[in-house]
Amino acid sequence: MVRRCLTALITVSLLTTGCNWLVPILFMGEHKRSVPPEFDKLVGKRVLVFVWAEQETLFDYPHIRYELAGHVKTRLENNIEDCQVVDPAGVEDFLQRTFDAVNDPKHTGEHFQADVVLYVELLQFQVRDPNSPDLLQGKLSTAITVFDLSVDPDQLSEYTLAPVDVVYPEQPTIMSRRNAMLIRRETYSKFAEELVRKFHEHQIDL
Repeated sequence: MVRRCLTALITVSLLTTGCNWLVPILFMGEHKRSVPPEFDKLVGKRVLVFVWAEQETLFDYPHIRYELAGHVKTRLENNIEDCQVVDPAGVEDFLQRTFDAVNDPKHTGEHFQADVVLYVELLQFQVRDPNSPDLLQGKLSTAITVFDLSVDPDQLSEYTLAPVDVVYPEQPTIMSRRNAMLIRRETYSKFAEELVRKFHEHQIDL
């Protein structure tokens, strides 16, 4: 009884004297909220990641389709249950050999017997700003469309999702070969993370 009274007195004393060290305990908890997926039909599906890029971009970054698709593949398979992603190397080889397929994601998906095609239209990609060639900052902008090849012809099979735009790092950094490779890789990785969040529930900070 004495111990309870003593504890109560100490607590009242701390609260009335302006000591706020108990506040974090009273309001503990991560301040996050759950965000539902934009498209939730990739579980258990065979998915093909189709990256389209302009010829100018391919001239400067000839492997960007394969590299970007590879990052997305890893994220998808790590975050979506039973999601199997078509090998980007096989897709790139097919696109190199089949000229008409470069602009036909649905045909490419059908060729690889995919259930879903994730079409990534690369609108902008740069690591160096033409106006400041001594500085590095990755910028990547895309339009995203999903083709569901598993549904009946009379059902909705094409979904336009919100675009994904990535800038990395937040502030430009000094040019060097090592920095250029690092920023390019991290820009890919950040893009893949943001894209794959569209397909599973996730949390964001408030």
